[in-house]
Parts: sequence; C-alpha cells; structure tokens
Amino acid sequence: MTETRGRARTRLSRGTAETDDALTRSDRRDAQRLRRIVTLGRIAIAVLFVGGWQLSSERLIPAFYVSSPAAVLERLGSLIRTGELWPHLTQTLLEVALGLLIGVPLGAVLGVALGFSTILGGWLLPYMMALYSLPRVVLAPLFIIWFGVGLISKVTMVVTMVVFVVFYNVYQGVQEIDRDLLDVAKSLRASRLQTLRWIVVPSLVPWLITGLRLSIGIALIGAVIAELIAASQGLGYYIKYSSNLLDVTGVFAGLAVITVVAIALEQLLKRIERRVAPR
Repeated sequence: MTETRGRARTRLSRGTAETDDALTRSDRRDAQRLRRIVTLGRIAIAVLFVGGWQLSSERLIPAFYVSSPAAVLERLGSLIRTGELWPHLTQTLLEVALGLLIGVPLGAVLGVALGFSTILGGWLLPYMMALYSLPRVVLAPLFIIWFGVGLISKVTMVVTMVVFVVFYNVYQGVQEIDRDLLDVAKSLRASRLQTLRWIVVPSLVPWLITGLRLSIGIALIGAVIAELIAASQGLGYYIKYSSNLLDVTGVFAGLAVITVVAIALEQLLKRIERRVAPR
C-alpha cells in the first residue's frame, strides 16, 4: 500500500513538472510572438512614415518646406564622408556625458539626504520644488552670461535639467523603502554602511535606473537647447546654422542624428539595466 502511494506521488510530481515545463514553453512562445508583432509593427510604422514623407514631398508639399528622406539621407552621407558631422556630434555627446556624470550623482545624493532626514526635507524640499517648476530654458541665457558660450554653460544647463529628475525619483524610492527592514537592521545593530549596502542601495537601484533613463533624453534636450541659443559647435548649433540658411534638409539631418543618438543611448542603458538590476 505504501509502495503504491509512493508511485502515485512520483507520477503526480512528474506530471506537475511536465505541466510546469509545458507552461514555461508556452510562455516563451507567447513572449517571442509578442516581440515579433511589436518589431513588425515598429518597422511598418517607420516604413509608412518615411514612404508617406517621400511621396508627399513635391507632390503635395514643396520640398523647400519638408525636404525628403532621400535628400536627408544623402546629406547625412555627405556629412559623414567629409567629417563635418563628427565635431558637432562629439561636442554634444561630451556635454551630455559631463552633465550626466555631475547631475545624476548630485540628484541621487540629494534624494537620499532629503528622503532620510526629516529636518533637511522640511528645509529644502519646498525650494527644490520651486526650482523644479522654473523652465530651465529661461536659465540658458543667464548661464551664457555667467560662463560664456563654451562648454561650461552647456554642461550647467544639462545638470540643471538632470538633477531634478534623478532627485525626485530617488526621493520617492526612499519613501518606498520597507521601514520594517530598517528597524530589523537597527535591532541587529547593523552599521550605517551595512544598512546602506544591503537595504538602501538595492531598494533604490530600480528608482535610480528609471531616473537615469528619463535623464538621458532630457540631457540631450538640454544640450541641444543650449547650443541653439549660443554655441560654435554641436548638433544644436548645426541645426540653427542650417535654419538660418533656410536649409531644411540640414535641419532634418541634424534631427535625424539626435534621434539616432537618443535611441542608441536608450539601448545602452537597457543593457546596463539588465546587468545591474536583473529581473
């Protein structure tokens, strides 16, 4: 009797394992099918957009106003061949990189400090909200007056756009930390460093990644805006220069490069996220 029950349990466990495997395979197939649908949808939208743009150019709207994908692609090829693109691209990327390197840690530190300190939060949070409500575009002329048209004014502009995004994400992350875990760590007499390492940092990583993901696009916008106002190099400068010459093809070429850079940075961050915060 006992042997029969054992065999029944074995069959039941095998059946359960096989069912779980079947469900896992089904989930994988569903995920792959969904990815294919999403990819095909994205390609279809891009083809429809570019095709509609090309067909409407000259036939419906004069090319002087909207140029055409073929002309933009030809201009991009010319910019790459002559090397004219690289100084503008490297200048903008340098501004974005330096702004992120300064703004992200600064925003994270402020978020942690104000999130954990009731006194600091009470003192500074209203001022942070007031500064955040200011449109940073209006600060760009001030930065140019203070720091000139060089690199410092552009980096400062990027920092002011990035720091608040990271700050509010990390600050919210601090509010969401499980207070019971902090109480347990305190009862076990864990040091501040141990609490920070084993509880605070792991809890804040997803919030920091989200802030960084939002910051990349905003940093690029800040750099381009600053270059549009006053610069001698950069993608924003190239777009403004082309606009002053009524060169619509050049404007669209600059916008295309900015779009490609934004997509590339987003994909890079996704890879970093998979390694740093695996699901």
